[in-house]
Amino acid sequence: MTESIRVLVCDDQVLVRTGLVTIIDAQPDLEVVGECGDGQTAVDLAGRLRPDVVVMDVRMPVLDGIEATRLLAGAGVPRPVKVLVVTTFNLDKYVYEALRAGASGFLLKDAPPSQLLHGIRTVATGAALLDPEVTRQLVGTYAARIRPPDGTAHNIPLTPRELEVLRLIADGLSNSEIAGALVISQETVKTFVSRILTKLGLRDRVQAVVYAYRQGLVT
Repeated sequence: MTESIRVLVCDDQVLVRTGLVTIIDAQPDLEVVGECGDGQTAVDLAGRLRPDVVVMDVRMPVLDGIEATRLLAGAGVPRPVKVLVVTTFNLDKYVYEALRAGASGFLLKDAPPSQLLHGIRTVATGAALLDPEVTRQLVGTYAARIRPPDGTAHNIPLTPRELEVLRLIADGLSNSEIAGALVISQETVKTFVSRILTKLGLRDRVQAVVYAYRQGLVT
């Protein structure tokens, strides 16, 4: 038998947290190792329990989900933990900052249980997960603020094809959707994604999305 994916659930709403725990614990390959209602406790528990994935709310007491994510997965953290942030549309102003803080993925709170479970498994493998709706909200709300003032990108060490793939990643497309759009194989897309991350020194697709926004590649 393979080891279960260890999950820590952090949400200050008891009913929501209980629902998340129940859904996750019902899966044979997932195990909830802890739960809490504020960001500071999440950081403390993660250090002690070493979960594979932390399912994190954004707006919480004591320490919010963004700061907790930065402490768990931000730049310079010696043993980063993968964080899947669960957010709502009325919290979309926090999405960009949480991405910068190191979150590996985003889901909306009204997503069906199957998407939550898929998200946890995806993030646990080291891949990134962005809900397309969250991506569209981010683009619509923050593209102007994130783009450089002159609206042009500078010194991007990518080929035209790699730039094309990066733009599609930033639009929230999956590898299979990118393959369909560019009429290439999924293996070729994976190669392009790997090259992009390596050339730009990025950890995953989430960081690639932030990079694309900051460079003005998203219109």
